[in-house]
Amino acid sequence: LTQADADAWLDGFMPYALEQGDIAGAVVVIVKDGQVLTQRGFGYADMAARKRVDPATTMFRPGSISKLFTWTAVMQLVEQGKIDLDADVNGYLDFKIPPYQGKPVTMREIMTHTAGFQEVIKDLIVLHGPVPPLGEAVKRMLPDRVFAPGSTPAYSNYATSVAGYIVERISGMPFEEYIERHIFEPLGMTHATFRQPLPAQFAPYMAKGYDKASGEAQAYELVAVPPAGSSAISGADMAKFMIAHLNQGGVLLKPETAQLMHDPTHVTVPGTNRMALGFYEQRINDTDAIAHGGDTEFFHSDLLLVPSRNTGIYISMNSAGADAATLHIRQSLFEQFGDRYFPAARAPREATAPSGAPVELPTAKEHAKMLVGDYIGSRGSFTNFLDMLNLAGQLKIRLDKDGRPLIPSLFGDPPRRWIEIAPFVWQDAYGHERVGAKVENGRVARWSFDMVSPIMVW
Repeated sequence: LTQADADAWLDGFMPYALEQGDIAGAVVVIVKDGQVLTQRGFGYADMAARKRVDPATTMFRPGSISKLFTWTAVMQLVEQGKIDLDADVNGYLDFKIPPYQGKPVTMREIMTHTAGFQEVIKDLIVLHGPVPPLGEAVKRMLPDRVFAPGSTPAYSNYATSVAGYIVERISGMPFEEYIERHIFEPLGMTHATFRQPLPAQFAPYMAKGYDKASGEAQAYELVAVPPAGSSAISGADMAKFMIAHLNQGGVLLKPETAQLMHDPTHVTVPGTNRMALGFYEQRINDTDAIAHGGDTEFFHSDLLLVPSRNTGIYISMNSAGADAATLHIRQSLFEQFGDRYFPAARAPREATAPSGAPVELPTAKEHAKMLVGDYIGSRGSFTNFLDMLNLAGQLKIRLDKDGRPLIPSLFGDPPRRWIEIAPFVWQDAYGHERVGAKVENGRVARWSFDMVSPIMVW
């Protein structure tokens, strides 16, 4: 993993990917051993002006990667003894989150997306109008809780925003100002902001957002709950944040606090990726890694850290693109990064079939039959009219001609061949993805796959 090799790899990957995906521009940053290994701009920050992406100063919207700054702020206050991860968060609020079956919400449950809230979609991202004060927004948007706390991952922008509001109340300063003083300034992040609308001093650096590069530039998106995703940050500044976390918290956190934040301990489906405190696990071959993705309407991003190798990679693109292109680019970029620089140890001959695929367990067909069924995702709305979408959008698992699970693609991927490699754990025969299922009382109760298992199950 050298700059020369990484640059050659990126030069072979990114320009073609952006062109085929109808994406205007991108920034990619790789850090290693406390330094920026390479930071690259590809394509255009502004198509009409033919303004190229500058990785040092061009600002992208990393979407939900913003949450990592919120979680870091929370952990700073945990470290100071001002937040207890396992206390009822109502003790920090000026409004009440109702109990679920007599149980309150804790910060640990918020940070692992297991507070039990149903999804809030309405007015989350808008293109015009003032953004309400954070306290007003979290009080108005309070959703029903539909799962027992700690039991079921259901990714929640709302819960993250409650955490940001708690930071605001405990610190006595607006959330955006807290992030500036306690994260951006200590790290020297000069091209970074959570403020909305975009402050005038950053306008010359802000990449335009596009549906497709072949279309028109879109308005600056406004996130109703800033702690969940309102930041705009340059690639070079995101590198500073990555380096701090890889350096055991750097100037932001004590090593033991950073370790607590990074350790994936919350298991929702055995055999799949787990949830840490804010970060989620995204293993690369035999190597542990933690990550977070982020999406607005027009910007699409991913960040991955490999603490044991003191290495990280970040990508952000300023277009939705065609045919889920940004999702496929992010997934392929990380998989190729892992295969190139952290390849899996060669499996023993007895563990693979002559084709190179994993050897299938004798229980494969029996367990595949148990997985067959119609499933509802945990990230959704269940107590309002949107519940109709759950019925209409059930995911149906059937069997293929060989008796293996036939799982519909959620992102337009071609069908995969699933091989059972451990009881109720299947691996893509020719790829990296794994599916796991949890059995309760002799039947499959829930399942998920690696990409989303820390934050969502079916």
